[in-house]
This record gives sequence, structure tokens and C-alpha cells, in this order.
Amino acid sequence: MLNFLLAVLFTVALYLIMRSYPRFQVNSFHAIVFNYYACVFTGLLLTPDLAAFSHVRWSSPGTLLTLALGTLFVTAFMFIGLTAQKVSVTSASLAGNMSLVIPVIFGLFVFKNNNKDFTAINYAGLITGVIALALGAIQKAEKKQGSGLHAAPSSSPPSFSNPSLWILPVLTFLASGTNNTLINFLSARYYTPGQTTVFMIIACTGAIMIGTILLLFKITAGKEKLALRSVIGGLILGVPNFLSLYFLLLALSSFGNSAAFVFPVYNILSMLASSFTAWLIYNERLNKLNKLGLVLAVIAIILISYQELGLHF
Repeated sequence: MLNFLLAVLFTVALYLIMRSYPRFQVNSFHAIVFNYYACVFTGLLLTPDLAAFSHVRWSSPGTLLTLALGTLFVTAFMFIGLTAQKVSVTSASLAGNMSLVIPVIFGLFVFKNNNKDFTAINYAGLITGVIALALGAIQKAEKKQGSGLHAAPSSSPPSFSNPSLWILPVLTFLASGTNNTLINFLSARYYTPGQTTVFMIIACTGAIMIGTILLLFKITAGKEKLALRSVIGGLILGVPNFLSLYFLLLALSSFGNSAAFVFPVYNILSMLASSFTAWLIYNERLNKLNKLGLVLAVIAIILISYQELGLHF
């Protein structure tokens, strides 16, 4: 259970760290690139036998596809950060966690690797999850609290009066879901169960490669300048980023690799903890539709995996 709670703790830390970037004038893209340097370093420290990398064929299709997956890592992380900063931590967490709908659908209808028969209740959970995402993405314009020198400062996200912001949670949902789908597919097809850490380090290496190339292009083109604060912000982010997955894998192992049980409970706890800490630290407030979306998200995850949850409770 300790591994379970640590996985949730480090996942929530990801959202909170990225939410804080605007306050410290950290460039999100720069930080995300350096975040993967810290991910690889942390992963190497936690790899019990580095000799496992001697068996990696870097020119094989599996390795090349895993390196290419790094591009999606960077893209998904950018959308998560933008959603947390411009919409809310809750919306980012909701979109990221409800993205499990996408790998479930692909597993059912494309890969056909589902290990259970889906019932009407399970399908109702998938539909409920999409509705929850839509409700969580709806933001209302904030009322003005005054202007001038005596206007009260606010630590909440930027004004939600721009209706186009709803697209950010949707893009986070799609990018995270596609990311998780490809992770499941590539890890199952090209790697053994004991090579999970190796797989993630290779994918993060791919993220470093594509991210660094893009960053160097922007800097040499004179469009952006690299600041030390962005480097530090990225290195800080990378540690909980890798540890969240590391402890999640340990939790999976401690519960007999019951992914259908572990992931729903993990997602529920992550969403609730993210909402609470964002309210506590950043004074983020949810409107009625957001609260309903959060409740429906919990219901959706329970409906999707009620068979497995029933076996453990």
C-alpha cells in the first residue's frame, strides 16, 4: 500500500510543479526537455543491473519505435502543463486520468487483447468517462474583483473568459491516451515484463533527443533564451515524473499485476488528491459542472473495472 500512496503522491506533485511554473517564470517547454534528463538519471540509479542495457539492440524496430515514442512524451507533457496552468490542476488531472478510456477501447476493438468480457456496465463507464471529461473542461468567465492598485491579487489560473481553453483538456486527453496506448503496445510486443524500466529509460532518451533538437533550433534561431530557472525547474520535475511510474509499477507487482484493479484506484486517488491540493495550495475553485465531472469520473472508473474492484474489496 505504501508504493500505491507514493505513486499517487508523486503524480500529484507533477501537476503542482507544472502549475507553479508561471509564478517562477519557468519556460514550460525548456523545463520539460530537461525533465527527461532527470528521468533518465533517476531511472539509471534505480536500475539494479545496468548490464540489462548491453542486450538492447539500438537499431532494432522495437528500440527505434520506443525512441520515437519520446516525441509523444514531450507533446503530452506540454498539453498537461498548459492545461494545469491555463485551466486548472483538476482539469489536467481529470483529462490525464480519464485518458485510460483510449487504451481500453484500442485493447477491445483494435488489439483485441482484453482479458475479460465487457458488459453493458463497462461500456456505460466508458461513456460516462467521456461526459466527465467534457464537464471538467467547461470553464466560466471569472467575475472581476476590481481594478487598479487596490485590486486583490489572485493565485488562481488566468481568466477563463476565453472559451477556446476547453480544447486544452481535450488535447491532454487525446495525447495522454495515445501515449498510454502506444506504451502498452510497444512494451508488450518488444519487451519482457522485467524490462519495463529499460523500456521507459529508452523512451525518455527519445524524448531527450527530440526535445533537445527542438530546443537548440529555437535558441540558435534567436527566438528563445535558455534560463537557469527553467533548467532547474525541469530537473526538479523529472524526479517525481519517473518516481510516479516507478512506484506505480511496484504497486502493480504487490497486487499481483492486477492492472484492472490498480489503475482505476490509482486514477481515482490521483484525481481527488490533485483537486484537494490545488484548492489548498493555489485556491483553485471548481464550478458546479467541474464538480459533477469529478464525481462522474470516479463513477466511470468504478463502472469500467467493477469486476476487478469487487474481487479486492
